Amino acid sequence: PEPVVSYIVRSIDHLLKTRFDKPQGLADPSVLVLDPAVGTATFLYMVINEIHDALLSQGQAGLWNDYVAEKLLPRIFGFELLMAPYAVAHLKLGLLLKETGYQFEKEQRLGIYLTNTLEEAFKKSEQLAGFNEYIVEEANAAAEIKKDKPIMVVLGNPPYSVSSVNKSEYIEKLMERYKTAVRAERNIQPLSDDYIKFVRFAHDRIERSGYGIIGMITNHTYLSGLVHRGMREELVKSFSTIYILDLHGSSLTGEKTPSGSKDENVFDIMQGVAIVLFVREPDNHGLSKVYHADVWGTREEKYKLLLESDVASSVWRELHPAAPYFFFVPKEFSLEMEYSQYFHLPQVFLTFSTGVGTGKDDAFVQFDQKQALQVASDLSDPSISEDAIGEKYGIHDTSGWNFTLRRGSLIKAGFQPIDIIKYHYRPFDMRFVFYNPIIRRDQRHSMKHLLKENIALLTCQQQSMIGFHHLLCTRWLVDESVISNRTRERALVLPLYLYSSEGEMQFEERHRRPNLNPEVVRAVSEKLGLNFVEDGKGDLEQTFGPKDIFNYAYAVFHSPTYRTRYAEFLKIDSPRLPLTSDKELFKALVAKGAELVAPHLMESPKLNNLITKYPIVGPNQVEPVRYDETNQRVYINKSQYFEGIPPQVWNFHIGGYQVCQKWLKDRKGRILSYDELIHYQKIIVALKETIRLMEE
Repeated sequence: PEPVVSYIVRSIDHLLKTRFDKPQGLADPSVLVLDPAVGTATFLYMVINEIHDALLSQGQAGLWNDYVAEKLLPRIFGFELLMAPYAVAHLKLGLLLKETGYQFEKEQRLGIYLTNTLEEAFKKSEQLAGFNEYIVEEANAAAEIKKDKPIMVVLGNPPYSVSSVNKSEYIEKLMERYKTAVRAERNIQPLSDDYIKFVRFAHDRIERSGYGIIGMITNHTYLSGLVHRGMREELVKSFSTIYILDLHGSSLTGEKTPSGSKDENVFDIMQGVAIVLFVREPDNHGLSKVYHADVWGTREEKYKLLLESDVASSVWRELHPAAPYFFFVPKEFSLEMEYSQYFHLPQVFLTFSTGVGTGKDDAFVQFDQKQALQVASDLSDPSISEDAIGEKYGIHDTSGWNFTLRRGSLIKAGFQPIDIIKYHYRPFDMRFVFYNPIIRRDQRHSMKHLLKENIALLTCQQQSMIGFHHLLCTRWLVDESVISNRTRERALVLPLYLYSSEGEMQFEERHRRPNLNPEVVRAVSEKLGLNFVEDGKGDLEQTFGPKDIFNYAYAVFHSPTYRTRYAEFLKIDSPRLPLTSDKELFKALVAKGAELVAPHLMESPKLNNLITKYPIVGPNQVEPVRYDETNQRVYINKSQYFEGIPPQVWNFHIGGYQVCQKWLKDRKGRILSYDELIHYQKIIVALKETIRLMEE
């Protein structure tokens, strides 16, 4: 949009005048635009207009033609990947220059080239054998700009694609600098997003020039993402000043304005965005000053602000990015010393993992056992071809899952009905899974402990959503998306007990042992003066047990005070558990935790006291769901509804899901059975109890 481009271009103009006011030895700045679609034309159109208007305002209109030929065309460049926007850029900018009175000489052209920015620069046309001469010339000219031209300004709105196909040795080598700090982590895929590669290209280009400015609008995830901390650290080291104008607008994280009203995106996309200006001055010594500002509201409000302001008039807040995260957003870390003393959940539990990932839920996860058995039977039937399985169930080999090979093993070994397991799929949503090594990620090393009597705490290691609601418990196998379907919020599953496997030594002849760090157990014992019993509960006068620690933690993590006090820390990592030396407080929280656990496992007798009604006879088929707040009704179709559901229950979230809506939405088109109709009403009781207990 023009307001976005206008803000960036006018800000660059201001920074060039104030930070680079004819610094000794520096030539006029060369400008490179990296942009998809018609963005290149939009940026350069505004750049040319700014320069033209400046000359006219100085009474120097007579210099324009010479200026364009000698000073402008030799130092403005653009890279386009696709032919159509490349042609549009030439046409649009050619017409603009013609309107200003400039006439191109025969040998002159605009410096907009048909090239892939993220491919390595080269000059030898032989490397493009088989391409026509024109394409070869484009590639050679672009290569010169990529490698040799002293570029001072890089502008753009790069594309977003976390599954980037741009994997040339050239860009992957550049990206190592952003990945080094997080190389040991399991999932650094978000660092391979195309927009980050474009930032890295621009970063490298300005460093090689020695000075300059980058002005871009991109996905804003990298401002606070944990996996992006190495990227932020390298940017801080390279630039003198960094300005971040966070335009927000993420529907993926449910962003709202500080007052709670709707926050809109400046683009027709779901990802939130930010304008960033990276300034590297000639005498840069790194460890830059970082300034941040938020822009909230409707799209029109944001456009208006962008058109009326620039980097000089925006109201900035200085940040002080520090190791290890180097956040580019404001963070309130005054309680860091206090919070860091608590036990991190992966310290409390010895064994844990993310949940099960089947690779194809539509096939492996079913509402009833018979359907799951049919899937297992088909997959283990050698008379059914791979093509037939692919057509019926949509399962195919992927880069990380050799389904064909695993199916061969299944056919050879066969399956047992015992492989059809009750499965905790979504909050309060129990289904059946074909739990066999054929699925993509069975996480058996951890999940095997949930195949016997057990209980597990469910949370996530970091948040995408705003606000910590990411806590649940289970007795069953767990899907990786049980509390959120966002990649960063995959369920962290922490079983309370560990069972020995067949053939392994028994745990000193015990049937099972607690999955608790002895250091944590010892700390609780010392603080409370209680002895630890290794199974079940203690009397809390002389003893405490694993379930007491579990219930205590469950209560603490559901405390609104805890969630508010440590909100900043809960955004970036799994919770930490504070311990108390107050025995009465411990007992009270254990009791409250137990009261919360029971309805969340659907085991509380209170769930039988339904608080809702289902008064209308009908087909019981779920159609688009509608909530009538006035009458506190949830309509499952045009005539049938559940009545007596307060707004706070309807809006209650667990993780990334609005529970009451999600359970019904996932059953669209399904005819609900008697048991399902009762189960939904029990969910309402469980959520109302949760709200009450959290307040207490």
